[in-house]
Amino acid sequence: MRNMTVQSIAEAVGGKIENAVKADLTKEATCVVIDSRLIEKGGVFVATKGERVDGHSFINSVFDEGALAVICENMPADAKGTCIVVDDSFEALRKLAEYYRRQVSLKVVGIVGSVGKTSTKEIVASVLSAHYEVLRTEGNFNNEIGVPLTIFRIRDAHELAVIEMGISDFGEMSRLGQMVKPDIVVFTNIGPCHLEYLNDLDGVLAAKTEIIDYMSPTGTLVLNGQDEKLATIDENMAGSRKIIRYGKESKRDDVYASNIENLGLDGSRFTANFPDGSHYELTIPLPGYHMVDNAIAAAAVGFLTGLNLEEIRRGMAAAEPMSGRGHIIHTEKYTIVDDCYNANPRSMCAALDTLGYAITRKVAILGDMFELGEESDRLHGEVGDYAAGHGTDSLIFVGPSAKFMYERAIVHDGVQIRYYPNKELLLSALSDTSKEILIPGDTILVKASHGMGFSEVVEFLSR
Repeated sequence: MRNMTVQSIAEAVGGKIENAVKADLTKEATCVVIDSRLIEKGGVFVATKGERVDGHSFINSVFDEGALAVICENMPADAKGTCIVVDDSFEALRKLAEYYRRQVSLKVVGIVGSVGKTSTKEIVASVLSAHYEVLRTEGNFNNEIGVPLTIFRIRDAHELAVIEMGISDFGEMSRLGQMVKPDIVVFTNIGPCHLEYLNDLDGVLAAKTEIIDYMSPTGTLVLNGQDEKLATIDENMAGSRKIIRYGKESKRDDVYASNIENLGLDGSRFTANFPDGSHYELTIPLPGYHMVDNAIAAAAVGFLTGLNLEEIRRGMAAAEPMSGRGHIIHTEKYTIVDDCYNANPRSMCAALDTLGYAITRKVAILGDMFELGEESDRLHGEVGDYAAGHGTDSLIFVGPSAKFMYERAIVHDGVQIRYYPNKELLLSALSDTSKEILIPGDTILVKASHGMGFSEVVEFLSR
């Protein structure tokens, strides 16, 4: 890792070197980790205190594995190697990521928004990989712990990095921006997420646009042209940075999709139109009309970074969903739409739209959406109303807040509707074959906030 010596690391984090092994002070680290199981010979371990595990307990074990140094708040009396002692290990993690970002010269694409960040990140990375050596955020490592760990994975061979940034409160995006310093930022949308902390859509916009101050002065904002809140971002807010807007069927956007053809659960085909007047037929192999938004954003990024149209087509065709993010699972009995990683009102409705493409009987298993604040009951109710009115054959609501979905859905005719107070009762009911809740051949959407643990439901159905 370039310029990541013990001495430079200590200076970057404001730490004091203790128990120094002099020969090690000028060696460059091979990695930086917070999980002792991932340490490599010559790596740096940052000992952090979690809810259940204190990394300080593993300091000597990482030295046994050949660690170059440990960053910690408290050095054990019998420490077997060089320690850099700091007041706050998490703050040190952020400071070190900020320092390391300055040591690498690659361009960074940041992905920001309320809904669709992970899908957009995956498609953007897939497109760029047709031409460049790309590093992308793994899984959902998009917060103040995951982002620095992503930055630490950058190596000299990488030409571009695609980094997802997720927040839930004011100030978080500024801290992420200090580390990431993106050249391009894609804004997917502004929706009712984390309202418990951000209050309303204006608050969501204000919190997410904190990133602009940390962008390259010659960078580019790639904005969803169909989003009312993002439409308020103008040259005054962007400063010297360029603004590119993307959308569907709208010639006023700089990059837009037209002639959109629904391919069902196989995705969508569309024509991508670019600012220079060129156009090209693309296919995004991920289902859902909303996925075209993510795809055209990725096409815009590909265009901005110099890819030719064939490279954009090839990279997009190779895009794959992550587990829990609209992933399609085919079993002998069912087709499962695994979208159980997270949920908010907008993504819930988009997932229901995706389910509508199925040509079989359609079942939606929907659970609680978290962090909706005072509007939670109303927003759950609106999703229930939407679910019952959009062609789903069977609706199954699970969880205390999902009861408000159920109460709004039950007034609709022609839909089979069930409610279970918790996941355990749902699984018990699904195990009882005499109830015939599901029928072989069903296409089943499974969606809820991550804390509901609906991956267990997906696992049950997959068996």
